[in-house]
Amino acid sequence: MSEKINLTLKVWRQRGPDDKGHLETYEAKEISTDMSFLEMLDVVNEQLTLEGKDPIAFDHDCREGICGMCGTMVNGIAHGPEPGTTLCQLHMRHFKNGDTLVIEPWRARPFGLIKDLAVDRSAFDQIIQVGGYVSVSTGQAPEANTIPISPERSELAMDAAECIGCGACVAACPNASAMLFVGAKISHLALLPQGKPEAAKRALAMLRKMDELGFGNCTNHTECEVQCPKEISITNIARLNREFLKASFGSSEK
Repeated sequence: MSEKINLTLKVWRQRGPDDKGHLETYEAKEISTDMSFLEMLDVVNEQLTLEGKDPIAFDHDCREGICGMCGTMVNGIAHGPEPGTTLCQLHMRHFKNGDTLVIEPWRARPFGLIKDLAVDRSAFDQIIQVGGYVSVSTGQAPEANTIPISPERSELAMDAAECIGCGACVAACPNASAMLFVGAKISHLALLPQGKPEAAKRALAMLRKMDELGFGNCTNHTECEVQCPKEISITNIARLNREFLKASFGSSEK
């Protein structure tokens, strides 16, 4: 039988981007420790609805740690206190009875606030649109062994491809930098043969778009790596910088 805990929630409430927001206090009572964080918010919202009050708006979709939709700051930590965990997979057993949780949205100028805890992360989509793809027509799925790729390189590419674009790296960074996200997207294509022909174009286009959208630059605080739910390594930022320098100087090296 699961344990029940009582929590005090200080939740950021803001009706829209032009309104002044504030922290509002709620009591979350008899919360099962088997619940996920989002299920706990569901319970709070159900009670608010029964009381005729406006429920808390927050982002969610798959609730399986895959889609990248969820995410808030919990006591100043993106996705909460458990490393390598999305908010939807964070369970209430990691909190203690009587805890006070301050829950806020991602704070970054390119992530415009929609309502309460929900933010507009379409800036990431714009970065992907300018270069996060390969244009080569492959037809049917090719035989896996047609192009030899070393296990080490394929593993690095897959590690980078794990990025789900949730925005925790931006929210955690004091500069609101998207370098870890962009580095992961550039890395997983630059490491594979299919991504080589457009590597230079991709690096220039994605970084220019990132700057245009107002994201900051990386100053090696490493908060992005620490709070990334997929534990994407900052070595991908180093690879991004190398790809950008090669593209900027017109190097033929791939």
